[in-house]
Amino acid sequence: MNPAVQWLVLIMRLLLGGIFLVAGILKITNVTAFASEIAGFKILPTALAAPLAGILPLVEIVVGALLIVGFATRIMAWIAAGQMTIFTLAIASAVIRGLTVSCGCFGANDTTKTSWPEVARDTLFVILAIVVAARAPGMISVDRRIEETQ
Repeated sequence: MNPAVQWLVLIMRLLLGGIFLVAGILKITNVTAFASEIAGFKILPTALAAPLAGILPLVEIVVGALLIVGFATRIMAWIAAGQMTIFTLAIASAVIRGLTVSCGCFGANDTTKTSWPEVARDTLFVILAIVVAARAPGMISVDRRIEETQ
């Protein structure tokens, strides 16, 4: 594959991984607030908000870290694309229903409210994740190193 494309994939992989890692870390520092933000979307039963708030940041941290080092890159990028699709649909649903709630995207101090620009931003992240998944692993990755030794 073209080296320029592989370098571009590396940049996209690091960006996406960094976003997931930071978002997960910021959410995990205040799981109670994140659970409240999840409940504010009024999509899931309230009883599921707390367990999801505990699990989701851990998943984001693992996905982000693995994308950054480039291990299981294709799988992690598809997981990221799936998560971002769900987040995008949740935010769009809130906007359509007239709910102005915190997206909870970057923890308790994130004051961003659900809006169409947030939907557009997350849609770009979905596209980014799909491109990384399709062109994985990119330069400087554990996956590439494993391929070279086989």
